[in-house]
Amino acid sequence: MDLRTLRYFIAVLEAGSLSRAAGSLYVAQPALTAQIKKLEAELGTLLFDRSHAGVTPTPAGMQLYEDARRLLSDAEAVRERIQRLPQGPEGSVTVAAPFLLASLLLGPVLAALKRSHPRIRVFVLDDLSLMVRKAMLDRRADVGILVDTPQIDGLRCTPLVRESIYTCGRDADGTVAPLLRPAARGRKGEGLPEIDFAQAAQLPLVLQSRRFSIRQSVEEAAASLGVALNVVHEHDSARVIRSLYQCGAGFTFTPACSLADSPHQDREGWIVARVVRPQLQRTYSLATPADRPVDAVTQVVIDALRQETTRLVREGVWRAELQF
Repeated sequence: MDLRTLRYFIAVLEAGSLSRAAGSLYVAQPALTAQIKKLEAELGTLLFDRSHAGVTPTPAGMQLYEDARRLLSDAEAVRERIQRLPQGPEGSVTVAAPFLLASLLLGPVLAALKRSHPRIRVFVLDDLSLMVRKAMLDRRADVGILVDTPQIDGLRCTPLVRESIYTCGRDADGTVAPLLRPAARGRKGEGLPEIDFAQAAQLPLVLQSRRFSIRQSVEEAAASLGVALNVVHEHDSARVIRSLYQCGAGFTFTPACSLADSPHQDREGWIVARVVRPQLQRTYSLATPADRPVDAVTQVVIDALRQETTRLVREGVWRAELQF
């Protein structure tokens, strides 16, 4: 006994005729008659009294009619409830991201996923780039955004984006502005000036310690040119570094992803310039564990990360170059 057969039975009873019911159902009368006989055989009782004038329900037929209507109504309600549920995959994904990038990228990603896949829950670990890599190797995250790590044992890494490093700070006495020159035509971030690394290195610098990736890039560039860094403040806390350069205590090196939070947008005397000769760059890769396939839920999150990265870059919010 299935729902289709019950629908046929109800149509026959309400039409009072197998021929009229067959016409309304667009079913051949012999096939409909066979369905009713099969139902009667399954239940072990006659459901209709047949005559030349048509069919009339037996007491068993009337009981089945009442029960069948309730069953079909319940089945329709179940279908409607299921269809009203959000569609798509369901599950949890943990994303590890460097905190400088997280403030730019993760908000739009989480908002987009909430709209498109409300049954996916995303947990974020935002930390230093070194700790992001450790979280991935320790299997505490399903997706990681790694800095300057194209490949690493145990992880599957794919390129995401590349950005430049800028120097920024308050030019209180106006001595830094003459060191700047217009950006080369066609470069990403056109509209912001450039400064030679050798000159940026001589500015009073507020930097994190050597265990941080940006400081390491700055140290390598200084060593390649044989210049010394004029470090006036050194702290591990990025918040302290930010507070120092925002109060005018010196200049710092910062990636493009954090420029949106820079005070240069609305304060006079602030300098933001791309570092060149050599140009300092920072790359990001999307990483997943190499020893397990990417499931449907994780893939949705990865796609959202790529889509929002593409949007931010193309709209000029993130002065960077896509790498995928």
